[in-house]
Amino acid sequence: MKTLSITTSSNICSVAILEDEKLIKQITINDGHTHSEKLMPIIQQIFLKTNLNLNNINLLVCDNGPGSFTGIRIGIATIKAFSDSLNIPCIGVSALEALCYNVTTNNSIICSLIDAKNSNVYFGLFKLENGKYTSIQNLSAITLDNAIQILQKYKNDTITFVGDGSNSYKDILKKYFENSNIITDSINSYYVGLCGYNKFLNNFNEELLPLYLKKPQAERMLEEKINTMKKDCD
Repeated sequence: MKTLSITTSSNICSVAILEDEKLIKQITINDGHTHSEKLMPIIQQIFLKTNLNLNNINLLVCDNGPGSFTGIRIGIATIKAFSDSLNIPCIGVSALEALCYNVTTNNSIICSLIDAKNSNVYFGLFKLENGKYTSIQNLSAITLDNAIQILQKYKNDTITFVGDGSNSYKDILKKYFENSNIITDSINSYYVGLCGYNKFLNNFNEELLPLYLKKPQAERMLEEKINTMKKDCD
């Protein structure tokens, strides 16, 4: 079974083709949020290098967030367009869950952290048991301090931190969790593909929708403006 997977929710734009769980080819660029310009040429390039095309693909996967609102929309729109045109099944997976695939040690506690700037993180907590990644905490957008408070109950366990948030705040994390492991790799399309493939095998069947976790900045600013106006009128 061949899977085409993409990730566009961060600065990274990455495309991979997998045969079941084996990586055939992956192309990744990291030059900022230019995904609207770079994604289709990368897809064309990976098909050229593998002598494949969309007709050879059995499953389409993308990360649906959290992360860049624009990037998420680009990835989902692309995958849905391919799916609709050729009737190929498509799956969206959280970048936080896909990051877990960095870790393969059984009975691991895995904390996925994506840097949301200003000491804020996108936060996910998972356990790997018998080869299955299970969420043990709701995915959320919270402060780093709040994440540390939640993790206190696992302080006696060995926590493996993954994601660019783990890299950004590794000194603080090591201060609170001395026995932790830190993997600083960012999300990539291979892990997204693995995650989607496993969900497909387990009959995952949810509509592909964005996972934002927090409201867009423009919406937050509008709400703040409305609240200020209400206070002024009181």
